[in-house]
Amino acid sequence: MDPVPVVLVHLVLLGIGAWLIVIDIGTHRLPDRIVLPTLAGALLLALAAAVLAGQGVRLLGALWGMLLLGGFYALLRLFSREGMGGGDVKLAALIGLVLGWHGWQALLIGAAAAFVLGAVHALGLIVLRRATGATHIAFGPWMIVGSALGIAAA
Repeated sequence: MDPVPVVLVHLVLLGIGAWLIVIDIGTHRLPDRIVLPTLAGALLLALAAAVLAGQGVRLLGALWGMLLLGGFYALLRLFSREGMGGGDVKLAALIGLVLGWHGWQALLIGAAAAFVLGAVHALGLIVLRRATGATHIAFGPWMIVGSALGIAAA
């Protein structure tokens, strides 16, 4: 696939990610009206790239990434209703799709980085006495930053 469309797609995703970070920090919500159309668009673009540019292997990686990361977050939500929100699960599917497109290394680094960054942030808040173990912290920003790190590392 031509590098120009790939760069453009990533710039659009970066803009949407920044928008979601601001929203999640302010409201602790990741709106379906943003996440779901972005996921649908990313799926269509991955399918188009697979058909037009012979990227079938990458499409399979993207689909597996979407299922695995989205499924993992769905399990976290199932077992911890207070911790993970439904928006996090949907965002995880989108992030899994994008990271899976870039490969298993990107998926593993991006997924792990989100939890490490989120934990460091939460511990910092606890040390500074701005939060307790029961304080709700927006996790979407760490998912998005972690995914950017996963893509950069890949």
